[in-house]
Amino acid sequence: MSQDDFDLFKKELKGVKPIKNDQVNLHVAKKEPTLSQMARQEAALGRKPNHDPNYLTTDFVEPVEPNDWLEYKKDGVQEGVYKKLRLGKYEIDAHTDLHRLTVKEARDEVFYFINACVKRGKRTILITHGKGERSIPQAVLKSHVNHWLKQHELAMAFHSAQQRHGGLGSVYVLLKKNEHHKQLNREIYNKTM
Repeated sequence: MSQDDFDLFKKELKGVKPIKNDQVNLHVAKKEPTLSQMARQEAALGRKPNHDPNYLTTDFVEPVEPNDWLEYKKDGVQEGVYKKLRLGKYEIDAHTDLHRLTVKEARDEVFYFINACVKRGKRTILITHGKGERSIPQAVLKSHVNHWLKQHELAMAFHSAQQRHGGLGSVYVLLKKNEHHKQLNREIYNKTM
């Protein structure tokens, strides 16, 4: 580089200030897959041809109205636990949104999302299904979610969410503990005896 080139370069850079953060990421990070996407991928790797592990049905689904509350609890869920779930007092460990999904896509999302959450030790999740006021017929996804959560063996209880979490367009779901967390509870309980 000649002196003239260097002087021209300095002249062009006159007034340029160094940036505060010189940590430049030239590579755009890939979007992390969701829990349900990872679970579907895991299931696909171990799946036999023509065998769908998703047992949630789309057969007769009792319709609900857009402004109906969804609520359900299996035997064994304590009233105090259910009340805290209903009031939104548990921290939400994971969330999925079913807006813009077909019934088939939503069915898979609910099934694999719940399985992935239990596998990762998540206990309280939020599923946003929408109220379905503008769909014809109304509340199609909401009706199916209500049906599927009663079928899913890992869903212990569910209730429509508080307004801050989506109100009648979302549902809190209490999931079964996985074996690892059951074992931790046994160890804690045995230590206090």
